[in-house]
Amino acid sequence: MRAPQHPTDDVRPGDAGRASPPAARPGLMLALATVGFAVNFWAWALLSPLGPRFKEILELSSFEQSLLVAVPVVVGSLGRIPVGALTDRFGGRVMFPLVSAATVVPVLYLGLSGHSSLWGLLAGGFFLGIGGTSFAVGVPFVGAWYPPERRGFAIGLFGAGMGGTAISALTTVRLVDAHSTAFPFLVTAGALAAYAVLSFALLRDAPGRAVPTEPLTRRLAATARLGVTWQASALYAVTFGGYVAFSVYLPTYLKTGYGLDQTDAANRMAGFVLLAVAMRPVGGWLSDRIGPVRVLAVSLAVVVAGAAVQAAAPPLMPVGTIAFLAMAAALGAGSGATFALVALLTPANQVGSVTGVVGAAGGLGGFVPPLLMGTLYGAYGSYAIGLALLSVIAAAALAFTLTRVRKDAARAAGETPPSD
Repeated sequence: MRAPQHPTDDVRPGDAGRASPPAARPGLMLALATVGFAVNFWAWALLSPLGPRFKEILELSSFEQSLLVAVPVVVGSLGRIPVGALTDRFGGRVMFPLVSAATVVPVLYLGLSGHSSLWGLLAGGFFLGIGGTSFAVGVPFVGAWYPPERRGFAIGLFGAGMGGTAISALTTVRLVDAHSTAFPFLVTAGALAAYAVLSFALLRDAPGRAVPTEPLTRRLAATARLGVTWQASALYAVTFGGYVAFSVYLPTYLKTGYGLDQTDAANRMAGFVLLAVAMRPVGGWLSDRIGPVRVLAVSLAVVVAGAAVQAAAPPLMPVGTIAFLAMAAALGAGSGATFALVALLTPANQVGSVTGVVGAAGGLGGFVPPLLMGTLYGAYGSYAIGLALLSVIAAAALAFTLTRVRKDAARAAGETPPSD
């Protein structure tokens, strides 16, 4: 008997008793996965809004503050590699509850005692990175529920769960001011625990999901040999990495560079995040219709222009705000298009492994800029060099997209590759 090509094919009557009717499954699974991604990203981003406060209370340097918010990013990024491979093997049905439950521990530690010293914050932040690995669970889980022609939009919609960082930005400082430093951590731990139970009860892997049988090391080696792994990694390091960098460092940038207070800076960061989140499924939807290469090209061109404008330190209103919002929209759409490219070029049984590597590259792309920006500001009293570097790197990614990536995407679509 052949395996179903997508969840609505070849469903037998006996399957209906195992879960909800097949037609309702993909939407429910997508919704549950998106909620899980958002809750885990909410936890992953808890330290960023409190960075300026910890800097003042613990008398941290600019570099130490940058390190504090960057540690969860790098751990969550590198952790996506094994978590993605494990998701290929065990499925999101197992991995979503496991990752969510594991993230509860560092969240409680940070709320109850870890926030009183730099080393406690760094230790808690290290394990807080577990929440950031949830992305590598959701992409293969969601992708397996949808046919190729709808996969870009579905994965893009799942990616909107990165708006969990906006929940953190909008609520963390307010909850600390209204209650205590521990309170937002306790609330988040409760949300994680509730989701772990809910996902364990309701999540189901797609019928006919491709399950690899090779050992983990062999699968990772095979992933490394795929061209799409490194192409998408480079692009995601710029698109999603840029989003992560701004989402964790923008409050500090606005407070230091423009003199905004902590609440105003956090609110503006939340606006940046929400626009990027809204544009991610739009990027996936457009990729399903006009192709991911075109979406990536336009997105990267906007980032080149926006970063170049902001490097000149214009007034925040209106020029700076327009530049940042344009970059938010472009980075969100580009992130969605990158995983539409992954869905187009990756074998079905390797999506999780490729997602893990690409997701790690995106997270690492967000790890370096905050440290670099803090170091450059400490040395020169200006963020101009860091923003100029972003413009140059985005320009290089644009050139790469229009050459090598464009050729490989054309071959995958059965078209004649463009000539140089």
